[in-house]
Amino acid sequence: MSTSKRQLLVNLFEMNCVSHIIHGQWVLPDNNRHRFNELSYWTELAQLLEYGTFDGVFLADVIGTYDGFRNSPDTALREAVQIPSNDPLLVIPAMAAVTKNLGFGATFSTTYEPPFSFARRASTLDHLTNGRFAWNIVTSYLPNAARNFGLEGEVPHDDRYAIADEYLDVLYKLWEGSWDDDAVIQDRERRIYADPAKVRYINHVGPQFKVAGPHLCSPSRQRTPVLYQATGSHAGKEFAARHAEAVFTGGMNADAVRTNIADMRARLLRHGRKSTDIKFITGAGIITGKTDEQVAAKLARFKQNMSVEGRLAHSQSSIDYTQYPRTERLADIIARKDPGYDQIGPRFKPEQTIGDVLDQLGGINYGRYFVAGTPKVVVDAIEKWLDEDGVDGINLVQYHSYETARDFIEYIVPELRRRGRFRESYNEGETLRQRLFGADRARLPDYHYGARYRDPARLMDPFQPLPIPPKPAEPGALSMHEQRERASGTPAIAPSARSIATTAA
Repeated sequence: MSTSKRQLLVNLFEMNCVSHIIHGQWVLPDNNRHRFNELSYWTELAQLLEYGTFDGVFLADVIGTYDGFRNSPDTALREAVQIPSNDPLLVIPAMAAVTKNLGFGATFSTTYEPPFSFARRASTLDHLTNGRFAWNIVTSYLPNAARNFGLEGEVPHDDRYAIADEYLDVLYKLWEGSWDDDAVIQDRERRIYADPAKVRYINHVGPQFKVAGPHLCSPSRQRTPVLYQATGSHAGKEFAARHAEAVFTGGMNADAVRTNIADMRARLLRHGRKSTDIKFITGAGIITGKTDEQVAAKLARFKQNMSVEGRLAHSQSSIDYTQYPRTERLADIIARKDPGYDQIGPRFKPEQTIGDVLDQLGGINYGRYFVAGTPKVVVDAIEKWLDEDGVDGINLVQYHSYETARDFIEYIVPELRRRGRFRESYNEGETLRQRLFGADRARLPDYHYGARYRDPARLMDPFQPLPIPPKPAEPGALSMHEQRERASGTPAIAPSARSIATTAA
């Protein structure tokens, strides 16, 4: 493993809600989570992060309620588990207005809303941020989300990625192909703002979408926003290898993380990309202070306020562990086949008691990517994540707003800088993609899948869906696009999304 001084990428992990991941802490009197409805919460946060030279703020989102636990949304509502929540896209312009360099990543689903309107929103945000916008591509997973958009249940997992593949094709055609770079000429004498010869329809016709175009927005600095994705499934990894520029990854130990990263790098090569074309980012919990005593006090405070019920609601637990005696063993629950017994996952072992489970749920240690300590202790761990695990950056999980970010800036950033692991300042005027990959990459590279639609001729080709391919049996198997190219003898132009029903099975 290389020991070169790679610098850490840092996003603050946020959500436009009260309780995002670390549940129960909103009750602390000096926590600002209740202010999420206020514009000033977001502008103050953005200015703080820019002061700390964070790469960006990453905004998670869901479009449904966690109502699986106790077959009701009641616990989620009492604990404010991602409800109430607001649209993540709408706070970005306010944060952009008070910053010049901070990046903004936001989550949006490909499953339920049409691509044309999202393409316009994303381009607008890239314009307003001057090229600092990233999109976290998700396909949505909550059953309640499906019901909110008229379906009886979730669209099957792999079918959601098939829809997403075509969704991306539509977006690339709009973002990359509908307008030429020099279409806007602003010729006042001839009264021509945009040259009609350099703007075109996309005329996309596919199994899921029929979109004429042209794109309503002129080209933004990045055209296509930086593409984020979180995934662990085969279908998701193939999708990421074709499209993503940053992947949120993780694992309980270094070997698992290295295996995940190596697998993704191999997939990138099979999709005609470079093995370095994706940045790997993991969620990280960091609790720090000037002294061990300060750290211990923060740990005790957060543990005291951790909500077990909030975590059970968030995980959509089919078992209410709080209703059992602490001495009850999981093995007994499994043997009796109590309701939900088959959902007891690998996190818990049959020999554990209910007390063990509740104590684990009430803890704040999230495995390898959690560290509590003074700055030296924390940065020692971060260097291992960079050098031993091979990650490129972290999404900093918040225990407290704004204490988590302030502590990182006050204690961790100086130590990272002393070790050459964090920037001293921003490169003024760079796009978010340039920050991640260098000054020569303001836009998607020419060999990225989406870049093919820069050729106007590619926009006119009819959509030809592939037959449903067999699922590869091993990492070295061909991707869907590769199967098409192998069969036709020519590079694939149309996306690989298969024709599927628009309602859940």
